[in-house]
Amino acid sequence: MYLKKVDGPRAITLPDGQILTRADLPPENTRRWVVSRKVAVVRGVLYGLLSQEEALEKYGLSDEEFAGWVKAVAEYGEEALKATAVQKYRQS
Repeated sequence: MYLKKVDGPRAITLPDGQILTRADLPPENTRRWVVSRKVAVVRGVLYGLLSQEEALEKYGLSDEEFAGWVKAVAEYGEEALKATAVQKYRQS
């Protein structure tokens, strides 16, 4: 079996015991960002599966967009990443 060379770990264990691997991350060509995909990227970066720079480049995200995802999860939980929750959770 051939494994592609990657920088950093191939899998991490989250605080709740779940294992997150690079295979669990969304595909690079993702254009429709549902909550589960956003959460996977945020968790991947926060727990060291991939760097923030790598995530931004791989998924074509801006610094502000990714920072908004992280802030929403930190302040309100994963439900705040729903597109329908923008007005409820992200009023500044």
